[in-house]
Amino acid sequence: MTFKPARLLVLLFAIASIPALAQNLAVVNGKAIPSSRADLMVKQMTSQGQPDSPQLRGAIKEELINREILMQEADKQGLSSSQDVKNQLELARQSIVIRALIADYLKKNPVSDADIKAEYDKFKAQAGDKEYHARHILVDKEEDAKAIIAKLKAGTKFEDLAKQSKDTGSAANGGDLDWATPASFVKPFSDAMVALKKGEVTQTPVQTQFGWHVIQLEDVRPAKVPTLDEVKPQIAEALQQKKLQAYQEELRKKAKVQ
Repeated sequence: MTFKPARLLVLLFAIASIPALAQNLAVVNGKAIPSSRADLMVKQMTSQGQPDSPQLRGAIKEELINREILMQEADKQGLSSSQDVKNQLELARQSIVIRALIADYLKKNPVSDADIKAEYDKFKAQAGDKEYHARHILVDKEEDAKAIIAKLKAGTKFEDLAKQSKDTGSAANGGDLDWATPASFVKPFSDAMVALKKGEVTQTPVQTQFGWHVIQLEDVRPAKVPTLDEVKPQIAEALQQKKLQAYQEELRKKAKVQ
């Protein structure tokens, strides 16, 4: 069997076109839509929990074809050249590139299990091994706090006096601060609180940056500290954010900003 030169050229052209056609999802008005664009959308959709299927790929193909048709019409009307669209495109481009930079930095500078364990141990040490259930009354002046202490000694209920507290969040609940670790409070407050015995009230007002406090200790119990496995994702994310912040600050120091 022999081919005429003209037929041979047609056959060779068709064979040469097969890889190019395989790389394209479709061709709209002579403009190709690369299959890699569909692959990216499939990757995005499956990462969000959608299963890869012929139906999904078919829907993505239709979406990309419709987008290309609309883009071509927008280009025909000159909308792509407007400054507003250009600004939006640049912002979108920056967001995509910055996400890629962050992903690359975290890949090269991962948070190690040792880092997470060290942060967890520090958290446990700061939290302490006890939780305290306290009440307080907050006022602006020391003499007002002293007057409250005097009334408490005279038999007035703490809950009744707490209604005048500046801390509106706890005043309606008799000054109740619920269960918390000492680390949850500013140091002068926590120091005074842990020095109390169950049922005791501070005999002198406690000053913090918020004002003057009268504190009553309701109870003490062993602290319920979450396990490392329970808080590992949160610690890892917090350490990642620290790394990224330090990286950004380092780049900012090197940058020449006028």
